Amino acid sequence: MTAFLQRTVRIEWGHCDPAGIVHAPRYFDIFGQSTMLLFEQAGLPKKREMLATMPFAGFPMVDVSARFFVPTAYGDDVLVEADAPIFGNSSFTVAHRLSLDGRLCVECTEKRVWTIADTTRPGGLRAQRVPDAVRALFAPD
Repeated sequence: MTAFLQRTVRIEWGHCDPAGIVHAPRYFDIFGQSTMLLFEQAGLPKKREMLATMPFAGFPMVDVSARFFVPTAYGDDVLVEADAPIFGNSSFTVAHRLSLDGRLCVECTEKRVWTIADTTRPGGLRAQRVPDAVRALFAPD
């Protein structure tokens, strides 16, 4: 399967532990950014505009798993790939991969839930079916 999103990320010092290798939680930051970019590449506006113009309050992560194969280090230019989401009702799952020079370093699966504001609770969120128009953006041609 070809990735829906591919991008190159330079590993920065802030991603790394004192030994100069990536601190594992920083991979989740990289993958989380890829999830947002995935939706932008599909045709949705930036998240700030989505929040202002759509019935949308975000898509918090509810499950994540990762496998680590090869470490990456400060200064590495890595390839980050994300597949099109697999949609449930209100949830979706995104598979991510990070590689260096063709070697798979990390794979990650995120499960997120599409949410809207819950007007019965100040500041609350509730799950909402992912809109059909959003799903259609990822449909195979």
